Amino acid sequence: MIFNFGDCRLDVERRELRHRGAALHVEPQVFDLLVYLLNNRDRVVTRDDLIGSVWGDRIISDSTLTSRINAARKAIGDTGKSQKLIRTIARKGFRFIEAVEAKPAIGLPSSGAAKAGAGDSDALGSSERRAIAVLPFTNMSDDRQQEYFSDGISEDIISALSKQRWFFVIGRNSSFLYKGKSVDIKNVAEQLGVRYVIEGSVRRAGDRVRITAQLNDAATGGHIWAEHYDRDLVDVFAVQDEITNAIVAAIEPQLYAAESFRARRKPPNSLDAWDLLMRALSHFWRVTKQDNVVAQALLDKSIAIDPDYGKALGVLATSHSFGAHMGWEDMASALPLAERAALAAIQIDSEDPWAHSALGGAYLAMRRIEDSLAEFEVALQLNPNFSLAQGFYGLALIYTGRWREADAAVRRALRLSPRDPFSAIYHGVAAYAQFTGRNYDEAIAASREAIRERGDFVGALRVMTAAAGMAGYAEIGASSLQELHRTQPNISLAWIANQIPWNLDADRDHYLEGLRRAGLT
Repeated sequence: MIFNFGDCRLDVERRELRHRGAALHVEPQVFDLLVYLLNNRDRVVTRDDLIGSVWGDRIISDSTLTSRINAARKAIGDTGKSQKLIRTIARKGFRFIEAVEAKPAIGLPSSGAAKAGAGDSDALGSSERRAIAVLPFTNMSDDRQQEYFSDGISEDIISALSKQRWFFVIGRNSSFLYKGKSVDIKNVAEQLGVRYVIEGSVRRAGDRVRITAQLNDAATGGHIWAEHYDRDLVDVFAVQDEITNAIVAAIEPQLYAAESFRARRKPPNSLDAWDLLMRALSHFWRVTKQDNVVAQALLDKSIAIDPDYGKALGVLATSHSFGAHMGWEDMASALPLAERAALAAIQIDSEDPWAHSALGGAYLAMRRIEDSLAEFEVALQLNPNFSLAQGFYGLALIYTGRWREADAAVRRALRLSPRDPFSAIYHGVAAYAQFTGRNYDEAIAASREAIRERGDFVGALRVMTAAAGMAGYAEIGASSLQELHRTQPNISLAWIANQIPWNLDADRDHYLEGLRRAGLT
């Protein structure tokens, strides 16, 4: 959808705002706020409406809302004094009062064109978020009074996806216009200006419920992902929360994969900042030293195109701090880069969970454990379904001796995203938590699962070696130490003592003793 008003033109699909023809840089939240006001210009929008749509019902202060309204006014040439475009209605809310011409954006390419590669040349802004709509889930039950449950699932998915700030999620009011209607996915996508559409159904029979969900690519008409969930309805709201979390956690990596696939099909000279970010992520998820280097090079190119691209800065920070933790990069050079990029990402968008998780990872490697925990907690408050932050939050908890909480955090990461590219890392963190709790057999079992998924994962090899040493399993200790030396040639007791950020001397000594007993020098 394109909105023309005054001297401005706002293109929802391109995520672009222009004033007198010149493109303007607008913070993502401010853009979302403008879109919501424009879509609802026929009425007064309340404070709660804005918080629900733009902030996903998170608690925010009045000053935060006021600052975003002021920023929206400034972006379109309005002021709080004149209120020519956005008017404050005392004790009621806000309304967009300027005359608006609204027209559909240029249609999405046909499936044939998409297969030929034309679908990848859509004119989105170089670093703007791709849009997604969640249609009302269909109630397939005989009892029409069960509408509340199917509607509740849809609304919760909209709210939860809104916390993942890399994709623009169409608000509930717009999506629910299609409730009870037979729809064509491509038409819906064109009308709402989105690339992806989620649809599903709910069928309840007695105390059992089956929920199906499907993620569609509107450009090709293809299905990216589909799943069904069968549950007992012991607690309706608990089931609703569980299914929502499962769907959102499953969809997020599928969206990244779909965008990465699009980017790989584009000619190198046509890649924009978003494409480069998606390519970088596909390498980052492979969790190898070489892929980490490639990811950083792609991220540097993305940031060169858009120096204020917070998403790319957040991933770059995560890549450097993770590389340092894995022993792939020198701590002294990698950590300042990670901290600087993470702080820049937060300055650009203080409510991006990736940015706070990135800073948490940098602080963790810098031995600023309390600061690290605080940043991970902010990331998880912003997006409770962020499995990467959950996993590394667990690691930070271990370094404070809170191994039981750490185990719970990393188990949640695995539950949220059982097919996560980082699941081997999460199993490794679980192994380390059990080692810290002196549960050596459990530590070895979790290490084996991590190594089964990634045979070169040095973190799990370290824990298995230490656990075998403490448990007196000489054969396991010798074989895992041999593999550890092969995978990380620079490994030594001195390296471990200097690089891993323990907060408690007893836990450090315990870990070093296990490695020493296994034969590490």
